[in-house]
Amino acid sequence: MSTPQPTPPPSGPGPAVPRTPRRAARIAVLDPAGAIFLFRYDNEEVGVHWSMPGGGLDPGESTREGALRELREETGWFDITPGPLLCTWEHDYTRSGVPVRQHEHIYLAHGPRRDLGPGLAAAHAEDGILAWRWWPPAELATATEALWPPTLATLLADRARTGPVHLGYVPNEIPNEAPPHGR
Repeated sequence: MSTPQPTPPPSGPGPAVPRTPRRAARIAVLDPAGAIFLFRYDNEEVGVHWSMPGGGLDPGESTREGALRELREETGWFDITPGPLLCTWEHDYTRSGVPVRQHEHIYLAHGPRRDLGPGLAAAHAEDGILAWRWWPPAELATATEALWPPTLATLLADRARTGPVHLGYVPNEIPNEAPPHGR
């Protein structure tokens, strides 16, 4: 198997940064009322955002296997299994100082609303997880902090009608800069 080569970002503003490709998977866990479980992350490149449990795949691991392993490691929940594919998408961020282009598969799962298992604080600190919470659909649709993927509320609302969606590459939103004084 060949070693993945860094990929350049799509053309756009700013200098091109070579990115290391990374395969990852996540699980969107929904409670019986439709609320989704999310972690709040802080990333050196993209800042604070909310995303589902998940992460990079181990060598030889399928996306389903990786999503399940990550869910268990990050939540302590061993009774949930990945269901149908919700979406795939690609995005950029920086991991331990290395610019990454991440290719993600996101699966759906259902489970009871509950707290995390014990003894996860050190692993969460290492992964940049700041907090967690259950988001009801109405709150998710009006979230003021960034969601990964940005269309998460719509994907969940439309899932029965659309089936799995390939979002392709989704660039990070850059906050609007204040205009210079005098304008």
